[in-house]
Amino acid sequence: MPVNKLINYLNENSIRYVFVKHAPAYTSQEVAASAHVPGKKMLKTVILNVDGELTMMVLPSTHNVDFDLIRETLGAANVDLATEEEFKNEFPDCEVGAMPPFGKLYDMETLVDETLTREDEIAFNACTHKEIIKMDYKDYEDLIKPRVIRAGAQIA
Repeated sequence: MPVNKLINYLNENSIRYVFVKHAPAYTSQEVAASAHVPGKKMLKTVILNVDGELTMMVLPSTHNVDFDLIRETLGAANVDLATEEEFKNEFPDCEVGAMPPFGKLYDMETLVDETLTREDEIAFNACTHKEIIKMDYKDYEDLIKPRVIRAGAQIA
């Protein structure tokens, strides 16, 4: 089962969570609808290429990535969306596009959009397109210690 690494990590750190199965869904907004989670609480994990380094960006499913804002915030020369070809081997235990927002598990820096810090509970893909995990945002932040930045804009 692909989610074992993530579940073991949460259990080893005594994190409370709920594991939810849902109908297959492939975009973060589809997952939110299928799992009955508000879009602002459903995370989307986007892999960026920041000056040649793969970096995980986490934001609400209701937001788009603002590449210029991220570039400026990080002081980077180049920030682009990484291609699946560039990152597919980084997540061997996950279906492509269903990576959980835990860059730490994959030796990757994790950036989090500041809007998520106002949420009490978050939900995210659990390595497949049919399972999510719900947990407290505070527990997530304490565990991952992401860099919190302004990184996206709400989809109109």
